[in-house]
Amino acid sequence: MAYFGIEATVEGNKILVVVDNDELKKRQGGQDFAIAESATLFYALTEDLPKRRIPGQNININGRECIIDDWQEDMGISTITVRENILI
Repeated sequence: MAYFGIEATVEGNKILVVVDNDELKKRQGGQDFAIAESATLFYALTEDLPKRRIPGQNININGRECIIDDWQEDMGISTITVRENILI
């Protein structure tokens, strides 16, 4: 499977990210999130991101407030999992 970077606005700065929801699904044990919640896993250059945040803190992505579930950094690449509660 090929992955391509897309432009996203993270905390007001445009950066390149790679979204990998297949990896997210693997990490969730193959289960999808409930309808009232969406989740995304993405990779980005650590230097392009704001200072690392801990799970439970907010981060603004494309104008939407998301909650950080996980933020790992390894060799200059950050892997971040976020969720956004959707109003129904």
